[in-house]
Amino acid sequence: MNTPLTEKKNRLFIFLSGFFLTNALVAEMVGTKIFSLEKTLGLNAANLNLFGYTLDFNLTAGVVIWPFVFVTTDIINEYFGKEGVRRISLLTAGFIAFAFFIIAAATLLPPAPFWQNLYKDEGLDINLAFSTIFRQGLGIIIGSLTAFLIGQFLDVYVFQRLRRLTGAKMLWLRATGSTLFSQLIDSFVVLFIAFYVFGKWSILQVISVGIVNYLFKFVAAIAMTPLVYLGHFFIDRYLGKAAAEKLSEEAAEKSRGFF
Repeated sequence: MNTPLTEKKNRLFIFLSGFFLTNALVAEMVGTKIFSLEKTLGLNAANLNLFGYTLDFNLTAGVVIWPFVFVTTDIINEYFGKEGVRRISLLTAGFIAFAFFIIAAATLLPPAPFWQNLYKDEGLDINLAFSTIFRQGLGIIIGSLTAFLIGQFLDVYVFQRLRRLTGAKMLWLRATGSTLFSQLIDSFVVLFIAFYVFGKWSILQVISVGIVNYLFKFVAAIAMTPLVYLGHFFIDRYLGKAAAEKLSEEAAEKSRGFF
């Protein structure tokens, strides 16, 4: 029979896993929209010149949500260790792949005539719009999932290495440091696979766009650090400070090594 503390730990993991999965899945869904960060903030275009390419901060809408995935990863890492992050990361990758399979199948269904003609007067083919928005290229899906898993495994490894060096202190260092390192790799892997291997980008274009994307993730990771502390505060209150510290120590002890 589970003790009240064990039940609390199980409920906590289910909540964190659900929040992680939801944010990751939604980020992938809305990732087809590209928005201008400068216009959003009321600024002029950056016009950065990198390797002969003039680039602005035009980002996928998914990057707005991914920082919450990073924060949740660090919290799961702290209390459930390598095994907890690995389990939810593999599960999330599987669900994302399944979701894209269902969406791709849905785009192939013949549209009802009345539905397809709903916005005909406005010159919009709603079925074409639906298919265009939701059906992403195979290269993007493969690149995104590959980068996601590599980033998650690197994050948990760096996080636990820093924890062994600093102990329970300096939460900001292991949370932010692990995210900055893992997202450095993630930013370039996804572009390399999606647009170099499966697309027609040059390697310099991959590097240029990757740098711009990483600059945003760098700032976002630092800005989101207080949320990690906020999450720890609520978990300490929920489990009890002594129980939360014990859970964190057990997670660190079981998370040695990369695999």
